[in-house]
Amino acid sequence: MLLPVNSLPNPNTHPHSPPRQKTCPCCRKEVKRRKMVHVNKLRKTIGHLEVKCKNAEAGCLVRCPLAHRKGHQNSCPFELMVCPNEGCMARMARGALAEHQQHCQHGTQKLCPQSCGVTLDPTECVCHNCHGELREAWGQRQERSQTLVLCLLQHVRKVHRTTSLIRQQLAQLGSFLEEDALLLGNWREDAQVTTEGSTGAEMCGVQSQSTL
Repeated sequence: MLLPVNSLPNPNTHPHSPPRQKTCPCCRKEVKRRKMVHVNKLRKTIGHLEVKCKNAEAGCLVRCPLAHRKGHQNSCPFELMVCPNEGCMARMARGALAEHQQHCQHGTQKLCPQSCGVTLDPTECVCHNCHGELREAWGQRQERSQTLVLCLLQHVRKVHRTTSLIRQQLAQLGSFLEEDALLLGNWREDAQVTTEGSTGAEMCGVQSQSTL
C-alpha cells in the first residue's frame, strides 16, 4: 500500500508538534488539536509504511519506509541543491552538482589543465593560452638576462681599468722608493767619509802638539 507522503505524519517529529495539515487524510475534515490522540504503536506502524520519494516526479524511483525517508532525501540524486560557490544562485539536482561545479563561473581557482603550473579562475580558463604566455615570459626573461650581462660587462671593465691604474701607481711608488733608498745610501756614505776625515785631522793636530 502506497500513501502520499504529505498525508502521513512524520515519525521523526516531536509527538506534540502541530501537524503539517489541519485536515484528516481520510475524510478531509478539520482536525482540532484538543481532539487529537497520540498512539505510539500507530506511529510506529505508520513509520514502516512504504512511500515514494518526494522527488518521484523528478525521476526518483526509490520507495522506502516513511521513517527512512529523511535519510534517503539527504542522498537522493534528484534532490534540488544550491551551488555552494559564493555568488552562484543556480539550483540543480544533486546528481548534476559535480558537473556544474566544474564549469561554474563562480568556482574557486584551479590549476591549468595543460599542466603549465598557472592557477586560473574559471573565467580565465577560456582565454588562457599556455604556449603564448610561456613564449612571452621566456622572451621577457631573455631581455632581462641580456641587460644583466651588459651591466656585468660594464662592471668588469670598470674593475679592470681600476686595477690597471692601481698597478701603475704601485709601479711609480716602487720606483720612488728605490730612488729614495739610493739617495739615502749615498747620503750615508758621504756622511761617513766626512766623519772619517774630521777624525783624522783631529788626530794629526794632537800628534803635532805632543811633538812640540
